[in-house]
Amino acid sequence: MRLLILAGLIYLAYKAAKSWMGIGSYSAKAESGPVSREIDDIMVKDPFCEVYFPKRDAVRLMFRGQEQFFCSSECRDRFLEQQTGGENSHTG
Repeated sequence: MRLLILAGLIYLAYKAAKSWMGIGSYSAKAESGPVSREIDDIMVKDPFCEVYFPKRDAVRLMFRGQEQFFCSSECRDRFLEQQTGGENSHTG
């Protein structure tokens, strides 16, 4: 039983030393070389409901020469209605 406890303590000490040594070498690598992992996507903010979401999931709209990104087609439609003053929402 003592041998098992001693082995566990040695293992924990090894893991602690390895993580402590790994932190220093990681930051040195990050400063000297290119990042190996690429950013998957960036977050954008919906101009109507002001929620953040991944740009790859956006509903896109070119509006007055600028590309706008929306979380849903409903928010896009509400944004357009707000920008046009609701003139298209009334039929009669």
